[in-house]
Formats: sequence, C-alpha cells, structure tokens
Amino acid sequence: MEADFWHKRWEDNQIPFHEGKPNALLVRHIETLNLAKGARVFIPLCGKTKDFEWLASQGYRAVGAELSEIAIQQLFAELEIAPDVSTVGTLKRYSADGIDVLVGDIFELSASTLGPVDAIFDRAAMVAMPASMRQRYVTQVAKISDHAPQLLTCFEYDQSLLDGPPFDVNQDEVEALYSDFYDVALVERVPIRNGLKGKCPADAALWHLTPNG
Repeated sequence: MEADFWHKRWEDNQIPFHEGKPNALLVRHIETLNLAKGARVFIPLCGKTKDFEWLASQGYRAVGAELSEIAIQQLFAELEIAPDVSTVGTLKRYSADGIDVLVGDIFELSASTLGPVDAIFDRAAMVAMPASMRQRYVTQVAKISDHAPQLLTCFEYDQSLLDGPPFDVNQDEVEALYSDFYDVALVERVPIRNGLKGKCPADAALWHLTPNG
C-alpha cells in the first residue's frame, strides 16, 4: 500500500491489526529459531507491537522498522521508556535498552543502519504488501538482515471475499517468493477465530525460513 494509507491509519487510530498482546505464534514457536539469550530479533513493519516487551522478558533484544512515527511514539509511551532519538540519513532511530526502532521507509534501510540480526519475526509485514511489492520487500529484508532465519506469518483466505491488507498469501506464493533465499517449512496452521476481520473464514500460517545459501 502507499505510505499515505498507513500514515492515515495511525493518525486516525484505525489500527485493528494491532493485537494488544504478544503474538501467540511467536510465543509458541520462538524456540524453532534456536536463539541464544541476547540474540537480536528484527521485526519489520512493527507498529507498536507487544512483541518488543515479550522478547525483552525472554532475554532477547529487538530491532524494528516502522513507517509511522506515531506508532513508535506510542510504543515507547506504553513501555514507559524515554528513548534516545537520532537521525540516520532519511530515517529516525528510537533507542532504549535492548530496543531499537528505525522509523521511515523500509526500502531505504541498509544493513549497516539496521545492525546485526540473528533472526526475523515477520508478524504480518509481508502480507501487508500488495502483490506488486512483495518480491521487492522479500529481497530487501533478506539483504539487510544478511539472510537471517525467519518466522513468517501469513493469512490464507479467499481474496475475492475481502479486500486486503492483510492479503491472502498461500503456500505456493510463499515458496515462490522465498525460494531464492530460504528453505520453507510449515510450523503451524490455525483457523482464525471468527474469521479474518470477522468477515470470512481464514487460517493463520507460520513458516520457518532457513537460509539455503
């Protein structure tokens, strides 16, 4: 989607995608990544996710990328943390103990600005991208993270019944998008209670992506 779409969502507080609690699939399956304590987990298009707080409670560090500065101001306000804020090129960096967030266009984020990444949790960032942008996004995240292993969440439903985002991304598309960089394995697929947005049946799928290079 265009940047203005997401800025408008945060300005109007139209954020039904915000879970308000740690992502259940992450909580159940983070051990799949086999991370050491202190490992740094990258959350693309992070919003103000509660996953930051949960990862910290488990002994991990987290780095996010987010388009909306409103989202990140709210994130730190809810954490009751006063971040250090600095400018890095076209982006802003919000930093506190164990948490870094880069605010701006993820396609302008570089590996050097992002810093080392041990794993990625894509908690519905890729499915926020329209089909025309997905391969560019997948390639960018793989590049700036040095092909770190990933847990990827997707939604599977009849796209004709509901407009995205989030968009329907099924197994065939996941494999097509990521096969240049990763081996793809299904970890869990679960029905979404009451359907997606309460409107149509859907499953949430969690994929483990292991670098194949």
